[in-house]
Amino acid sequence: MIEARERIRTYIVENFLFGDDRGLDDSTSFLDSGIIDSTGILELIGFLEDSFALKVADDELVPENLDSIDCLVRFMALKKAP
Repeated sequence: MIEARERIRTYIVENFLFGDDRGLDDSTSFLDSGIIDSTGILELIGFLEDSFALKVADDELVPENLDSIDCLVRFMALKKAP
C-alpha cells in the first residue's frame, strides 16, 4: 500500500495543490482544510477507480472513506481484502 499512498499523494498535490505539498500530512482532512470540494471528491473517485481498478459504491461516498490520504489507503485495503 506504500505505492498506493504515494500515488494518491502525488495526485492530490498535482491536481489540487498545484505542486505545493506543504501542510499536507497523511491525516489532513481534505474537506476541513479546503483542499478538495465536492466536485474534487468526484474527480478523486474517478482517479481511484481508473488507477486502482476498484469501484466506489454510492453508499461508500462518506468522509470516513475519502477525507484524507490515510482514509483512502484504509478504504482501498478494505475494498481489496478477500
